[in-house]
Amino acid sequence: MSNLLAIAILGGLGGMLGWGFADFFAKKTVDRIGDIKSLVWAHLFGVSFFALAVAFQYAITGHFISIPRQFNLWLGLAFFGSLQMLVYWLVYQGFSKGQLIVLNPIFASYSGIVALVSIIFLHEKPNSLVLAALLLIFSGILLMNLDLKGLSSRRINLVPGLKEMIAASSLAAIWTLLWDKFVGGRNALSFALFMYAFMTLAALILAKSRRVALVGIPQNLLKFLALIGLGEAVAYLSISYGFSRTPYTSVVALISGAFSLPAIVLGYRFLNERVSRTQVVAIAIVVAGIILVSVG
Repeated sequence: MSNLLAIAILGGLGGMLGWGFADFFAKKTVDRIGDIKSLVWAHLFGVSFFALAVAFQYAITGHFISIPRQFNLWLGLAFFGSLQMLVYWLVYQGFSKGQLIVLNPIFASYSGIVALVSIIFLHEKPNSLVLAALLLIFSGILLMNLDLKGLSSRRINLVPGLKEMIAASSLAAIWTLLWDKFVGGRNALSFALFMYAFMTLAALILAKSRRVALVGIPQNLLKFLALIGLGEAVAYLSISYGFSRTPYTSVVALISGAFSLPAIVLGYRFLNERVSRTQVVAIAIVVAGIILVSVG
């Protein structure tokens, strides 16, 4: 396995675990305080964790983060932050309506779009073993969305929150493909930090425009909001480093897109949500794909 592929795998795993845990805790807070209030507070905590990462880098290396100097870069960071805030708002709205273990895999399917576009249109050329592994991961993600018991029914029942998740996954695919090109070759910590700061600012503007009061957070939820911020900081740093240092867009996107795996396990264990046999098989397939891509 090459060093670049190893970096891509680690970047994807960081995104998978970070977003998986963040979505689990988001479900717990959205049900209690609503989507916008959860969105704002989680991102405020996330900015704090990014600041700690900057301080840690300075303490270890003696170098501060690089600050973009071109106006077009700042404009791009503002665009990516605002677009990703919209994605999160749609996801949180979906969580407020339905089950985490049902909706999360639907949102995760955006990673398959990213991988497909990267391989077909962006001329990424993974070897046959890596390609087979990516197909396994994507198949597992799709299988998580499939209810075999309902296939014989003539009536299509849309699960609550489905529309929001479809819109969010479409925008997330666009964001991921463009962010890969935007951050490529640049400082991952710097660009992830400023993008995330713009995302937080956009969330604050949203709360102001919707006249959502941000006070009155129960003390027992603060730790969950902090854990959302921590998970997101880890995820964005991981994928940004993977995108900026390697050409394996599909590997980073699909492995990070398997964040529904930890979210489903946590939702089943702690939220008493139902996991079907099909989803159990899907989880095993995703894990097998991640193992296979690691030896590619």
